[in-house]
Amino acid sequence: MQYVIGFVIALFIALTGVGAGTITVPILVLFLRVPAPIAVGIGLTFSAVIKLILVPAQIVRGNVAWRTLGFMLLGGAPGVIVGSLLLKHLVSAGSQNLLNALLGAILVATASWQILFSFRSIKGDRERRDRSPLLAWLMFPVGAEVGFSSAGAGALGSAALLSLTSLLPAQVVGTDIAFGFVVSLIGSGAHWFSTTSNLQLLLQLTAGGIAGAITGTLISNAIPRRPLRFALWLWLLVLGGQFLFTSYHVWAAPR
Repeated sequence: MQYVIGFVIALFIALTGVGAGTITVPILVLFLRVPAPIAVGIGLTFSAVIKLILVPAQIVRGNVAWRTLGFMLLGGAPGVIVGSLLLKHLVSAGSQNLLNALLGAILVATASWQILFSFRSIKGDRERRDRSPLLAWLMFPVGAEVGFSSAGAGALGSAALLSLTSLLPAQVVGTDIAFGFVVSLIGSGAHWFSTTSNLQLLLQLTAGGIAGAITGTLISNAIPRRPLRFALWLWLLVLGGQFLFTSYHVWAAPR
């Protein structure tokens, strides 16, 4: 099962540019019963490994906008460290149920915003004024969210690129994958040394993920990204609601 999960998640990353931590963490917590702090660390490491496979293909295709990526990392890199420290503090305080509730709220908010964003008309995108320097400020909270929950790099990063730059869709995907790789690499290092990890589970996910990343890269040009992304956000909206529902029942249960 772990190999199949890794394959499917990596396939979605290759086809849509999003999905690493956003899908991995809720699946590990809700279906495999992995504690949230460990799931976040695994999600970040898994994301870094899979995107290490995908980034060279994006570079070769000329889809990485290096100047824009630099602005993103200026805010995202310190942000992911702050988010990792916040998660470590909550774990130290023993707030497991609060952490699950926060993860659910992040999933619901991100998925809802992305569903609304997907209905926005993209006509005239190429004529938009380039405001990429603003990414340095905007990516700090995005990086913090990645460090805290492993989610948001692909989802919020791509939305910001579409809103603030005149990049083509392929460049948005390539630049966002490169950004996700760097912040996941930084975040996974912070989590690896601060929380207990499950190396066996990580290796199983990675083995399936490598096959999924290669498969997705080979068929990415033949698969429409937009419908896949919309279906992904609908599913994650349900998963986020499940997090909140479970956390509410734990709080409401008689002591």
